Amino acid sequence: MLKAVLFDFNGVIINDEPLHDKLLERILVEENLRPKAGEFWEACVGRSDRACLTTLFERRGRVVSAKELDALIARKSRYYLEEIANIEKLPTYPGLEDLIFQIRATHLPMGIVSGAIRAEIEQVLQRLNLANAFSVIVAGDDITTSKPEPDGYLLAVKQLNEQGSDRPGQSTIQPENCLAIEDTFAGITAAKQAGMQVVGIANTYPFHMMQRCANWAVDYFTDLELERIRDRFSHQNQPQVVG
Repeated sequence: MLKAVLFDFNGVIINDEPLHDKLLERILVEENLRPKAGEFWEACVGRSDRACLTTLFERRGRVVSAKELDALIARKSRYYLEEIANIEKLPTYPGLEDLIFQIRATHLPMGIVSGAIRAEIEQVLQRLNLANAFSVIVAGDDITTSKPEPDGYLLAVKQLNEQGSDRPGQSTIQPENCLAIEDTFAGITAAKQAGMQVVGIANTYPFHMMQRCANWAVDYFTDLELERIRDRFSHQNQPQVVG
């Protein structure tokens, strides 16, 4: 039975991956390192800032200490918050608000599992009037690992159950009761390694690439048939690709 829906953030809630690409290039230039075209999409999409910056610096022969890495992450986050504050209308994806409304109408708890910094997630959700939609947020601040490792998804399930323990009659949520919505290969792998089924939305990669690795693939949120997915959870272990 489907008991919770967990969303990725960058590339799913907000269309901001080009902004992250620009900010990482800015960090490299400030550190007297040369950016490389396309490297963000090859090495960073779907991964946390911690993992991404570590990779980018290692590729350039620069080893950074934990303290230096924390400072780089904080600097990039500051730049991100400044950029977001200056965008009048945040870029999201068609059908997102309607899907969230549908899920809320079924009383399924929702969460966010992301490598993004919590302050970034909270500011965006506040701007989108979605701050109250999500029961849990697992951010890059909460874990040291990055997708494709499953730790973030497993922590989200733990937190959902901790919240449910205060409500009599609330049944325990297992990873197999959760649907993840992801736009990258690293994210899909993380959710699957956690034992979840995944909708791959073609916001970052084409539909046919999502189709190869997700349980379901959709071009747009409007293609995601929530009732059909809930029915498959109830009657089938391995849903087929739709969309």
